[in-house]
Amino acid sequence: MSQELTIPWGDETLTALLDEAENPRAFLVLAHGSGAGKDHDFLSGYARAVANQGVSVLRFNFPYMDAGKKFPDRAPVAVEVWKKVREWVGSNLSGDLPVFAAGKSFGGRMASLAVAEGMDVRSLVFLGYPLHAPKKEDKLRDEHLYPLAVPMLFLEGTRDPFANRDIMTRVFSNLNRDSELLWFEGGDHSFKVARSGRTVSQDGSGLAEATAEFIRGQLAKD
Repeated sequence: MSQELTIPWGDETLTALLDEAENPRAFLVLAHGSGAGKDHDFLSGYARAVANQGVSVLRFNFPYMDAGKKFPDRAPVAVEVWKKVREWVGSNLSGDLPVFAAGKSFGGRMASLAVAEGMDVRSLVFLGYPLHAPKKEDKLRDEHLYPLAVPMLFLEGTRDPFANRDIMTRVFSNLNRDSELLWFEGGDHSFKVARSGRTVSQDGSGLAEATAEFIRGQLAKD
């Protein structure tokens, strides 16, 4: 069962869930996308499957989600939340384990912005990076990615309207050489494949093996 936790945030707290692995080799901090929080079946399925692969996972809510608001926190707030959560994890949970950061869409992009501002993580994992808004492929969210030295894993659906395949491939080709890009055939922005018969939880858990392989590969380099 996931353990409920609270993380200090100013005069308030952020809610979080911890899925502990047996004999973990790494620790993954996981942020949700813009429309659904840490309790969503997709993240639950993903987090528990990753924990079964030997990586403990903490998933947390941004302030707007805990407050029941519809629109995400502005980037400066979300980035500061990421930094605070990372600091808290290092002081209270991860011990000597290497810490990785992951996020669904908005949560992943905010993690990368935090890393661009100095947040310390071993690597980044994107569960559907929102490279551009649908049908707005002339406005890319890519500039901060190019200087990043940390390895990055991009997990992308081939039918994702937020990540044109040709453009994403071009952007990826200019990132650091330790990064990886994996495409999931037929997947949309939530990795749902038409007529697949999978549940939302299974859509999330289906990304765990690729995540664990990437993390094991990074640890092998240490």
